[in-house]
Amino acid sequence: MKTVVLGGYGNFGARICRALADSPDIDLVIAGRDASRAAHLAAELGNRTKSMHLDLARDNLAKTLRSAGAELVIHTAGPFQQQGYAVPLAVAAANAHYIDLADGRRFVCDFPQTLDAAFRQSGRIAITGASTVPALSSAVVDHLSHSWQNLESVDICIAPAQTAPRGIATLAGVLNYCGAPIQVWQDANWVTQYGWANPAHIEFARLSPRIGALCDIPDLELFPVHYKNVRSVMFRAALEIGLSQRALSTLAWLRKTGFVSRPERLARLLNATAKGLDFLGSSLGGMVVRVQGIDAGGSRVRRAWHIAADDDFGPEIPCMAAILLARRLARKEILEVGAYTSMGWLNLRDFEPEFSKWNMVTDVIDESDNPGKPCLVAAT
Repeated sequence: MKTVVLGGYGNFGARICRALADSPDIDLVIAGRDASRAAHLAAELGNRTKSMHLDLARDNLAKTLRSAGAELVIHTAGPFQQQGYAVPLAVAAANAHYIDLADGRRFVCDFPQTLDAAFRQSGRIAITGASTVPALSSAVVDHLSHSWQNLESVDICIAPAQTAPRGIATLAGVLNYCGAPIQVWQDANWVTQYGWANPAHIEFARLSPRIGALCDIPDLELFPVHYKNVRSVMFRAALEIGLSQRALSTLAWLRKTGFVSRPERLARLLNATAKGLDFLGSSLGGMVVRVQGIDAGGSRVRRAWHIAADDDFGPEIPCMAAILLARRLARKEILEVGAYTSMGWLNLRDFEPEFSKWNMVTDVIDESDNPGKPCLVAAT
């Protein structure tokens, strides 16, 4: 399957390309505005990998993809928070399948309704959010709550390693909602909270405790619809250096009060500044998903799934769902057409070989015996 990776030399795109380069069913093409970077990575990956210059803002994308013989396009060129649907529409017009790593709430949540007709007409499939959220996060929730009578709450926190490679586009996406109002499902009601404000104390199985703050991601909207009786859904990110976390909280306050209007414009500066703090951190990152509800026997239970990724391998996790789905498409194991979010396309077992490849450690912990131990405690 001729697979074109848009932004294929970037922080996540390059990882996907390296993973797919040796797949016997995939002919890989690395695409982007920087032809030299694309060609350099293609040369590194071997003779079967090709490269092409492609400017999403200028090229006639549908015609270019059709001329290149693209059968699958993987879109990694974020941030997605302020993107429209020009790229997936062009992919549909080129009669190719589509996968992206989008984590923008509106982009992902509105994707199926907006694009389903176009991909059904082309006879192809499009899957958005093939990343940590909501592909992996929903797979973990399904695993933890399997056979339960009722799922009541979901609480997720991502904890990146300080020294892990950071992408400016990713940071810009994060800053886009820093201090912005976010609708959050709490106690079976929509309430307004603010991005990166009100930090809370988070505990992990193999990481030191951190303070985490609210992030605006698709799960906050998708989960209350998908899990019918869930009463609360929360998603936070916890940086390793407390100073960085509190700096974002301060920036959130500045935006909320009107002193800063576009914090995403600071992405390049803050990315450079963060590198200066690497000596205070480590290469160990992780994630925790906590769920609470009523199990098959009628008992109230709480379970937590943890993953720890050392040696700065954490950024491999957001790439795994796209890699797994691309391989399935290449093997013709996915025959559906239309536009979908990534929820339900993969289960936790599908990810386990990828976790093992990067020496990541996972734990499932039953916290039901410690009902007095809070998931989250307000930070001082």
